[in-house]
Amino acid sequence: MSQPDQKKTVLLVDDAPANIQVVNSILKDVYKIRIATNGAKALELANVTPPPDLILLDVMMPEMDGYEVCTRLKMTPATRDIPVIFLTGQTEIEDETRGFEVGAVDYIHKPFSPAVVKARVQTHLVLRGIREQLASQLATIQKELETARQIQLSILPENVPQIAGLDIAARYVPMTAVAGDFYDFIVVDENHLGILIADVSGHGMPAALIASMLKIALAGQEPNAADPAQVLLGLNKVLCGKFQFHYVTAAYLFIDMLKRTVTYAGAGHPPLLCWGTSFEGVHDVLENGLFLGKFRQATYSSVELPIGAGDWILLYTDGISEATNPSQVEFGPGRLRPFLATEQSPSADQFAERLLEELSQWSARGATEELDDDITVVAIRIKGD
Repeated sequence: MSQPDQKKTVLLVDDAPANIQVVNSILKDVYKIRIATNGAKALELANVTPPPDLILLDVMMPEMDGYEVCTRLKMTPATRDIPVIFLTGQTEIEDETRGFEVGAVDYIHKPFSPAVVKARVQTHLVLRGIREQLASQLATIQKELETARQIQLSILPENVPQIAGLDIAARYVPMTAVAGDFYDFIVVDENHLGILIADVSGHGMPAALIASMLKIALAGQEPNAADPAQVLLGLNKVLCGKFQFHYVTAAYLFIDMLKRTVTYAGAGHPPLLCWGTSFEGVHDVLENGLFLGKFRQATYSSVELPIGAGDWILLYTDGISEATNPSQVEFGPGRLRPFLATEQSPSADQFAERLLEELSQWSARGATEELDDDITVVAIRIKGD
């Protein structure tokens, strides 16, 4: 983009000397003028460094008309963003429509009015400057979002804990560059493990910042790791008063491999799902208190369940159950539970992949299409050993 104190450069393309003389006399005191009398010369001068800031292009020229010149300009990365204004004596709508189709931004009709020429040129130079400024701002925002994404990923566990008798897999699929989902582990010792999964309301940077708060808040609950209700109570006290327009749903699971039990508590979160040898079908565990961050007097309770070899446990955010297909029908519990009941994956990692594949097929979204919500899954298989 040209410096503010420098004259803008206008490339004037016309095969009629009289037209060149008129337009040049109108603009020469305000802009630097380059002149081409045919299409080939226009393409050459458009690629001279620095490139012109705007091109005034005659439509009717021999050998290569203005439509062809404009088409070639728009096909070349170095010149495609230069605004092109057609100069024409034609007034048919079809002719103007064709010009816009090949990439022109405006028309100036002959005979030329000095006021109109100056106004049109100035307007489109200002618009180009605004577009370039917005593009620069967008690039800065995207860079900052990528930095935020990398920071957010760094607060998630690099690997799942290795606990004897447990096969654990986790998947984190953000809706956008940054997300409001979070999960983490408290490894007490080789036989005891705490797992937190959380979902901040809303999306984007505000939700991501709140999710990052959970990392520190959970670390402060390590002394209470074996008591899920107390963990959620502690998290709620830390989060209350920190934000106004958001809240957090969460679930915390404590696994005791010596007692072969799991203890669970929730805070406005989708139910824990269990199935396998210790359960008849897919079993919902809905031990829910109020969501986190809004009610200082909220209380929480927990429930204990026995587990055995061959059992499965699933923690997830509502991006799973609320994913929609092209008809806006949710995946829902009615599809999730039958999938769990019939899925025969030999490992937690393969199960997590299969669940995401099933969801992808249901939603019928392409690789570049946004999800309805962030998705986080923590799957646990109780092994025989």
